[in-house]
Amino acid sequence: MSSLIAERLRVTILSAALDDEVRMSFSSLRARRACIVEVEAGGLVGVGESWINYPDWGYRERVATLCDGIAPLLLGTDVSDPVAVQRRLTTTMLSIGRQWGAPGPIWQAISGVDLALWDLRGKAEGKPVAALLASSPARTSVSAYASGIGPDRVDHWCKIAVAGGFPAAKVKLGFGPDQDRATLRTATAVLGADVDLLADVNQGWTVDEACEMAPDLLAHEVRWLEEPVAGDRLEDLEELADRTGVPLATGENVYGLPELLRYADSPAVSTIQPDLAKCGGITMTSRVAARAAETGTALAPHCYGSAVGIAASLQLAGGFPAVGPIELDVRDNPFRTDLVSPPLRLDGGRLEIPTGPGLGFELDHDTMTRYRLHQEERTRHDL
Repeated sequence: MSSLIAERLRVTILSAALDDEVRMSFSSLRARRACIVEVEAGGLVGVGESWINYPDWGYRERVATLCDGIAPLLLGTDVSDPVAVQRRLTTTMLSIGRQWGAPGPIWQAISGVDLALWDLRGKAEGKPVAALLASSPARTSVSAYASGIGPDRVDHWCKIAVAGGFPAAKVKLGFGPDQDRATLRTATAVLGADVDLLADVNQGWTVDEACEMAPDLLAHEVRWLEEPVAGDRLEDLEELADRTGVPLATGENVYGLPELLRYADSPAVSTIQPDLAKCGGITMTSRVAARAAETGTALAPHCYGSAVGIAASLQLAGGFPAVGPIELDVRDNPFRTDLVSPPLRLDGGRLEIPTGPGLGFELDHDTMTRYRLHQEERTRHDL
């Protein structure tokens, strides 16, 4: 394809207040936040997302990293090949991240740009990203699972999952043995035998604490235990798997291809879960998906942001038939339901893969305006 010269980078921070905080084992989410990244080139605009859920003030760093760190490397250059651009950005930015001690934020910023460039490329070629990735005809839909359940009102959120036709639902653990066991009992009773039970600890346990909970997890037939151990060290996960036999899932906080492949290759990790808005976008996760297909490791993208990241995960699933299920938070989130047009479509526990060019949507500008907390942009003429 012909060159696409980046003319503008725009970063928009969206924020929506939560009526009730969402508790995790390590902190609480008090507002929905989204960082939308737009790259303009060749008269087209590609849209991506960079993960900013934590900390509350993290969006300020992300705006600075994108506008002051990445924009000078991006604007005025050919961005038609997202893989080549990511290689160029990581060469410069990751060395800064090492000195900063913050490789995660660097990867998260690069992820937003990468998703925008894949969207841009698809729009330029008039094809959905799935068609750019697929060696065979893409699927039209992919299974989804319900997340965002617990530790409060577990019965309520499980009933919503059942009503939505989800084949699996994920509960939050890591709030002490008594509450965690109550969560498992309630979820099992409400979900019934036809809905698989998943669990996420958000790195809230030690290895020994996870081993103490293992009999309960096995008794409730938990299909995967996500990020059970603080630090998420592969060596700890392998010890836990050897001691308990509980199927483990992780990957949303693993950065860099060698590390992601190391986790994906380990027999202790039954499901690898890179987040496209955190771990390197489509460029990175497509390489992990290719390896996972070779090793038989399941790949279920972590998605706890806006519809932009979910749409990108759906395009990845369209290109790689073994990818899925896709995470879908069942709690209210205007950035999941109102941000893109056409909206995400869920039918019988399956998400339809958008068929429009690029990631398959356009931003809803009314929603962008209503929830805009901050916006900055750079053009090639600013450099």
